[in-house]
Amino acid sequence: MKVATHSGSFHADDVFALAALSRLGEPIEIVRTRDPETMAACDVRVDVGFRSDPATGDFDHHQREGAGARANGIRYASFGLVWREHGARICGGDEAVAERVDRSLVQAVDANDTGQAVAAPVLDGVRPMTVSGVIGSLNPTWEEDLTPEEERARFDEAVALAARVLEREVASAAAAQRAVRLVSDAIEAAGDPRVIALERDVPWKEVVVAAAPDALFVVYPKRQGWGLEAVPRVLGSFENRRTLPAAWAGLDGPELAALTGVGDALFCHAKRFLVVARTREGIAALAEQALADGAA
Repeated sequence: MKVATHSGSFHADDVFALAALSRLGEPIEIVRTRDPETMAACDVRVDVGFRSDPATGDFDHHQREGAGARANGIRYASFGLVWREHGARICGGDEAVAERVDRSLVQAVDANDTGQAVAAPVLDGVRPMTVSGVIGSLNPTWEEDLTPEEERARFDEAVALAARVLEREVASAAAAQRAVRLVSDAIEAAGDPRVIALERDVPWKEVVVAAAPDALFVVYPKRQGWGLEAVPRVLGSFENRRTLPAAWAGLDGPELAALTGVGDALFCHAKRFLVVARTREGIAALAEQALADGAA
């Protein structure tokens, strides 16, 4: 597949769009040009051509009317246009995974290119380094006078970096989506809706907070044994629906075991959101005590 994009300075939206196309399973040849005839001879055009039409291989957003926007108002740039057409295929046919990647990566890149702010600085003169900034930093500075070969090497480096970032983002999103299914199954199978038991240590807060309003604690395996963790009231909050008993705070080893009567109790965090025991039976006993305690 021969893909045309513009020469000169590259940006995250065109670089990531090309990286996405490179993950479709066939080799791509990237032609950097501004010549209309050369562009027309290519199979796909990214960030050039003033046209948005997947049927003709055109993924540009520079036409006067733009290329549309998502429901949340973030306008499509070339990365988003390519992802909308091919994202699910890149994610093994899983639309939910592709949607996660759109939220976690694609939309911010598009917003940066279309001049839409999605984050506001809280300190004067301090701004976060974004993935768009990382890609942009590979362009030559005004003091660098690169040969055409050196410019192409920088561009190829940017595409390779974007491809690796995208690969890991897809893997992360796929794992997160599998976790959603495992946690949802655990919620449905819970004998007591106040305690959700997981057989694997997977991300659970997103699902439990939203889908299990009665859940107070989650049980899951840890490296040291088994953990019992409090469910936060809202995502990102340190305020929990129920904290662990106040008497447990900061105790470990023999002290916690003596207080609770659970011989393999290992420690309780001083903030009372996590307690750990060596065995599943031990953590179950601690869960019963935590439920009976009724601490707020």
